Amino acid sequence: MLTNKNILVGVTGSIAAYKAAYLVRLLIKEGANVRVIMTPFAKEFITPLTLSTLSGYPVQSDNFNKDNGSWHSHIDYGSWADLMLFAPATANTIGKMANGVCDNFLIACFLAARCPVYIAPAMDVDMLMHFTTQDNLSRLSEHGVKIITPAEGELASGLFGAGRMEEPEIIVNVIKEYFRNSAILSGRKVLVTAGPTYEAIDPVRYIGNHSSGKMGYAIAQELLNCGANVELISGPVNLNITHKNLKLTKVVNAEEMHAAVIDKFPECNIAIMSAAVADYTPVKICNEKIKKADNNLQIELKHTIDILGDLGKMKKDKQILVGFALETENESENAFKKLVNKNLDFIVLNSLKEKGAGFGFDTNKVSIIDKNKFCQNFDLKSKTDVAKDIINKIIQISI
Repeated sequence: MLTNKNILVGVTGSIAAYKAAYLVRLLIKEGANVRVIMTPFAKEFITPLTLSTLSGYPVQSDNFNKDNGSWHSHIDYGSWADLMLFAPATANTIGKMANGVCDNFLIACFLAARCPVYIAPAMDVDMLMHFTTQDNLSRLSEHGVKIITPAEGELASGLFGAGRMEEPEIIVNVIKEYFRNSAILSGRKVLVTAGPTYEAIDPVRYIGNHSSGKMGYAIAQELLNCGANVELISGPVNLNITHKNLKLTKVVNAEEMHAAVIDKFPECNIAIMSAAVADYTPVKICNEKIKKADNNLQIELKHTIDILGDLGKMKKDKQILVGFALETENESENAFKKLVNKNLDFIVLNSLKEKGAGFGFDTNKVSIIDKNKFCQNFDLKSKTDVAKDIINKIIQISI
């Protein structure tokens, strides 16, 4: 499963650094190509010579060689890797990763990486449970970094609790599982829409909604993790995602999103329409800012283009089309009507009534309803996990 996979291992300054030797050996045994980067403090716990001997590559720790001035390119390392693994990952390094503090070669490589990133935290239980560490882990997870949960046991401090870096054998199995899953949608081209649309009233005002785009971006990220080629059509959001198999098209209004989607859809195997497209747009857009007046302002609105409806009419037999519904009453009934009317394969139902679900949250609570009226209800969970549930449904009906 790991044959010829390029794995970049980052070792940081923890007593658990000794486990990196076993980890590198196991990865090599599975057929992976392994290169190691160490933080300066990591070298206090295990020598670069040990890890260089095991990996077969020189261990890097600095941006350049102080003796001859030769430069080590973090860009080259970041683009070389199929997966980057921090093991062990200290609270210090986790904090730097979460906040972009690029003060060593390892973090520079992390910032340049275009591949999935896994971290295996190792620290004392109090450090692990501290709100700053938990916030940093949550932030990294939100942006797609995978956390290998530390084990419970006796710690170097003498305390007992969570914080032990997971054993190398288990970490290798996690990595193998990733590569096993990463091929499941290989070769599939998937169209995803995300975020809101802004319908201009005048040069400074618009009609919009509270969509953050987090759900759509989480779906795109999980599709990429499964090996898909993703066409992401995004409305105005404050999010970023990079991957060699991603093509990002940014739009502002419903008309632009319609044009982009109609252009991309015929070549796609799957389309997931998670964007919150405005239902109405002004009939007339003023070229100049509308001045405030004593009388009330009246704006005439018209329906925006029905993107999902048009895709349903275009859909071929082998294409899968997924829509979203946000309802406040008769939720399942209205969602199923939309599924039928738009010719969808299944629909994801959101509810604004659920605490922690809907716009702006990092969590969501959904139900998935298919063409056979089978409804699967899910608990409140992170949008990353919701994305996995949606993709599992796609895999179930397509493979």
